[in-house]
Amino acid sequence: METAPANPSNSKAIASLVLGIISIISLLTFFGAIITPITSIIGIVLGTSARKTNPSGMATAGFVLSIIALSLFGLGILIVIMFSAALLPLFM
Repeated sequence: METAPANPSNSKAIASLVLGIISIISLLTFFGAIITPITSIIGIVLGTSARKTNPSGMATAGFVLSIIALSLFGLGILIVIMFSAALLPLFM
């Protein structure tokens, strides 16, 4: 008995959701600076592609999680830059 192949847009939605979750979790790890931007951007691309072909809740959730993770990553980088600029005169 053969099974029908998985819907490609559903596979993209699942991949986007998984990458969004990985992006959020990787923010809390030491390697978050490497993993988060990569997984977030790929999750956004896959989520957008899945939402265009077959809109679903999983595609939207993956898209939103990826955008939140990328935004928090950018905010973290901005905070580090601001604190380092503020503390730099103390070491000169």
